Amino acid sequence: MAPDSLTVLVAFTAGLLSFLSPCVLPLVPSYITFITGMGLDDVSRSRRAALTHAVLFVIGFSFIFVALGAGATAFGQLMLAYRVWIARVGGALMVLMGLWMIGVLNIGALQQERRVHLSDKPIGFLGTILVGIAFGAGWTPCLGPTLGAILLLAANESQLAKGVTLLSFYSLGLAVPFLLSALALEHFLGFFQKFKKNLGLVNRIAGVLLILVGVLMFTGWFERLAAILQPLTPAFLVERL
Repeated sequence: MAPDSLTVLVAFTAGLLSFLSPCVLPLVPSYITFITGMGLDDVSRSRRAALTHAVLFVIGFSFIFVALGAGATAFGQLMLAYRVWIARVGGALMVLMGLWMIGVLNIGALQQERRVHLSDKPIGFLGTILVGIAFGAGWTPCLGPTLGAILLLAANESQLAKGVTLLSFYSLGLAVPFLLSALALEHFLGFFQKFKKNLGLVNRIAGVLLILVGVLMFTGWFERLAAILQPLTPAFLVERL
């Protein structure tokens, strides 16, 4: 059985907010040109090649995220007797990460940048997948708070498939805008010039979302709310989740 529609929606939204975070969005053109080995003008003219590399890049980082989700859920299953406390501790951690994202707290560990720096991309399509894996394994703190929140949700799930599904939807939320950017890079550059002044706002919105979900998890209301909303979910969506 897959996760309920509420947790899936939270995971997908977290992925979108990760893409719009201040140190992911500005670097999208750099990643696209790096994985394709082409300049901005060449990328715009070679859409098929750009999209192919972008898909492989997405596969790479999705592999890492899904593996993390499976591991988090497996840990949660081992700690089944303490599931209530896992939810409470996870909720408290989400609130702390949310407060950091909106600027209320200064958490030193989250300020340290742990990006994987690759001076030269390995050759070919396999190289693009490896770059995606490196991105998924090492990019913090931008993905740290939101990705960590979804991993905490996965740890609170009862079945391995649920954790895998949650991180798949998180990856999808991050992947869709990345693929669209690779397909229409010139439009992305225009969008970024207009949107960049709102990057701080995106961080704060993500922080508020983490605080809200954290409070719901800590109090036990997240599962109750999901149960209330489940009957309202269209049948065709339930069948696909």
